[in-house]
Amino acid sequence: MRLFSAGRPVRLRSGAAVAVAAGLLTAGLAAPAFADDGPPQTDQLWINEPYEQTLPLATDGGQPQSRTLGVGIYHDNDNFTVTDGRLTVDVSDLAGVAEVTWPDNCTPSGTSAVCDIPVVPAIGGDYEDQVLLTVHAADGAAAGVQGSITYEATATGGPDGALTAPHESFRTTLTVGAGPDLAIAPVADIEDGRPGDERTIPFRVTNNGNESANGFTVKLYASYGLTDLTRYDACTYTTTDGTDYAPSHTAVCTFEQVLAPGDSFELPEPLTVRLAPHALNERLDIDLEPSDGAQDLDSQNDYTVLQISAESTADFSVTGDAISGVAGETRTVELTFKNNGPAWFGNLGSGDPVAEVRLIVPEGTKVTGVPSGCYPRTLGGGYYPKQTGAPRYDCDLRYWVLEDARRTFAFSVRVDTVVPGATGAVSIHPAFGEFGEYPFDFDPDLTNNTAVLAVN
Repeated sequence: MRLFSAGRPVRLRSGAAVAVAAGLLTAGLAAPAFADDGPPQTDQLWINEPYEQTLPLATDGGQPQSRTLGVGIYHDNDNFTVTDGRLTVDVSDLAGVAEVTWPDNCTPSGTSAVCDIPVVPAIGGDYEDQVLLTVHAADGAAAGVQGSITYEATATGGPDGALTAPHESFRTTLTVGAGPDLAIAPVADIEDGRPGDERTIPFRVTNNGNESANGFTVKLYASYGLTDLTRYDACTYTTTDGTDYAPSHTAVCTFEQVLAPGDSFELPEPLTVRLAPHALNERLDIDLEPSDGAQDLDSQNDYTVLQISAESTADFSVTGDAISGVAGETRTVELTFKNNGPAWFGNLGSGDPVAEVRLIVPEGTKVTGVPSGCYPRTLGGGYYPKQTGAPRYDCDLRYWVLEDARRTFAFSVRVDTVVPGATGAVSIHPAFGEFGEYPFDFDPDLTNNTAVLAVN
């Protein structure tokens, strides 16, 4: 099963070959620090391209089916305006493999084309692929042959007035194939749900390949706040208890129906789910694969994730503690996180902790024992080299909390110097990234997100 914490692996908009993509991922996780004189004055142009695509052969002497490849460019630093993008697409390696139809914003010349992109978006903005290439298997191509499309790009802007994407780093590999291609029809997210609602989920499968699918399996993974999946005779149903992963409901359905090329399938009766009283940000994963070990030509369209939102809240709170002691004495301090509901909450896509409990250590004391899941930090949140004695600790929760979740972190704290009335701050925050200091938008009461640890 694919976990809700991670989801199905998808191609991020890194737009680079493996080595470059790894660098982008690192850059994305560790944003550059700003110098004292302002944001960094650097920028880089990138290409977002599909990594690979399988093209089906023609069926019964007809024309082979076409596929659309979305390609685009973007840049790193939104402090700069970048314009006059020019994407060069080279298809010289596709001879005998595939044929390309160019969109209106591309000017072909021989086996390449230059595509105009007037405005280049910054990463994190409203990115959409700007160049849509239509490709299909070439006449006479045999199953298994491969070819590549390569890309280069330039644009105007950035600190030096001109940007160039890394040379020879971007390509799409096309493979001609034969077999079924089961595709799930797009399903729109549900954004206006309410706890208790029953919603119908449109579900339709079409075989876009050039060979029949001799049966197939549909797997449904419903998050904790979705209940009462429609019962079908062809399905088996299980529920996880949330011991290691967020609780969920699963249905595995085996259908023996043969889907010839171009045929479609719908469930015997509409698929429905109900939003539980504790529903909030839910998701329904639908996974599809042909039976008998058949290889699906395009795995990108046999999986979909439907986001289902319920209008509800989850009230997070934290409580501190109070201790007394003379110099040299050690006491146990308990800091408690609680979700007061009515909804549960889970970071089902990222798998990030739902929150962190933060302790700012009171004056005159030293932490000598640290509970599991808590990490030493400097006051500013930086690296601290020792497990004990840090001025601050951040304690991670799991990536989900139920509607009545409660978690206590027990520290050992030694009184080194008696400071009457000393207090330390206790608070809860989102766990990672630039949004770490922002309030939880699902939490109706932020006043109970802070507390104190009082000493003497």
